Amino acid sequence: MPQVLEFRLPDLGEGLTEAEIVRWLVEIGDVVAIDQPVVEVETAKAMVEVPCPYGGVVTARFGEEGAELPVGAPLLTVAVGSAEASGSGASADAGSGSGARTGPGADGAEPSGSGNVLVGYGTGAPPVRRRRVRPEGLSASPGAPAPSRSPGPVTSPGPGPVSAPDPTPAPAARVAVARVSDGRQGPVAVVSPLVRKLARQHDLDLRQLAGSGPDGLILRADVESAIRSATSAPAVAVATAAAGSATAASVTAAPAAPVTSVSPVTGGTSVRPAGERIPLRGVRGAVADKLSRSRREIPDATCWVDADATELMAARAAMNSVGGSGSGAGPKVSVLALLARICTAALARYPELNSTVDVEAREIVRLPEVHLGFAAQTERGLVVPVVRDAQVRNVESIGAEIARLTEAARTGTLKPAELTGGTFTLNNYGVFGVDGSTPIINHPEAAMLGVGRIVAKPWVHEGELAVRRVVQLSLTFDHRVCDGGTAGGFLRYVADCVEQPAVLLRTL
Repeated sequence: MPQVLEFRLPDLGEGLTEAEIVRWLVEIGDVVAIDQPVVEVETAKAMVEVPCPYGGVVTARFGEEGAELPVGAPLLTVAVGSAEASGSGASADAGSGSGARTGPGADGAEPSGSGNVLVGYGTGAPPVRRRRVRPEGLSASPGAPAPSRSPGPVTSPGPGPVSAPDPTPAPAARVAVARVSDGRQGPVAVVSPLVRKLARQHDLDLRQLAGSGPDGLILRADVESAIRSATSAPAVAVATAAAGSATAASVTAAPAAPVTSVSPVTGGTSVRPAGERIPLRGVRGAVADKLSRSRREIPDATCWVDADATELMAARAAMNSVGGSGSGAGPKVSVLALLARICTAALARYPELNSTVDVEAREIVRLPEVHLGFAAQTERGLVVPVVRDAQVRNVESIGAEIARLTEAARTGTLKPAELTGGTFTLNNYGVFGVDGSTPIINHPEAAMLGVGRIVAKPWVHEGELAVRRVVQLSLTFDHRVCDGGTAGGFLRYVADCVEQPAVLLRTL
């Protein structure tokens, strides 16, 4: 008799208490191995895969894609010790700390497992090919239609509800199975979780869309086109008792009425403006909370200066050129990596800006290490990956780490530990084509350096008017940790290094 174990959403660390299910990686009936990723979730920090500490057959899943679950809520149940899972090394650790509920096996012994189930931390083993356990009578062909059958709950010796195996055959490997609002189930040609999430937000039935991708794959452009079509369609005229004399045209043209709600406590009414409502949760919600706290707690100020970056750009071109020593071409040095190295040198001279404020103790805490955050814009919103121990890295090392973290941010695979613990932030908003900004400090840090676009401008150089590459640098700082003289000295040193890169050589 197989033992059914329940795997719960583990403690994600970094103070995270909930996560949103983005994509299930296993189906009911799949055989999973220990530490195999079973679900992709989005937290306030990153999008990560959660590994299961048990090996066996998946008997139930809890939560649809798009649902939010608190830490400790059931994720799925696994039948351990079944004949189908005999070759998978199925086991579980009662002391794994994952929040899973276990019980003794048939021999009275507690099953064993890796216990290494925190988000972002796994064995690193390659994924194991899953084998689907199909109910009797189902065709093995992925394209064969499923027989008519009404799935119902079945009993199990394990804890929690266990669902019957899904009779729907598995679609092609790269096609995900989605559920629609009317309860129907079947293959939908969409692979991107972002596409499915966008469709859910706008109540679109993906079954009604014709994909423009290979083999009919539904792309993001297809969903956005459907959204635009639905928005541009003429509104249906609705007449109410209070406006019974209004014509259909006037009702159609009138703006949506605000929603009035009655307070159950005071009996008073409140009016909420009409329009599209987007929940502040996930990454967007975390950013909103942090920025609001920064504005509430930090008395910030901003100073800025224009700098001639012509020599810095020439130095970068020389670093990236092939020849000279004959050593060949190495990794390209980015402008952001050069500015990051300049920041670490400036923070060594002005350590007040690499600090935080302990409000309860009324103390300024100067930090010995520079963990340099940099703003990265992704499809999921703004994230700030952190380059650890930037004070001991050279330009090449910083550039390589920035490239790695940027790629992880774009693919949504950053770990929570790679998004926290920063002590100073570099914000290159020049990539958006703007010259200046007054950024909000990334709480609980004490300062942020902003960099605008580097653009050709008329500039007085060596007493003559010339066209030079000019950039605006801005420093937003916590006025509790230093005065304007310190902030101005930091910014001036950064500008001097930009204008004369040789100044930086004295600190290398």
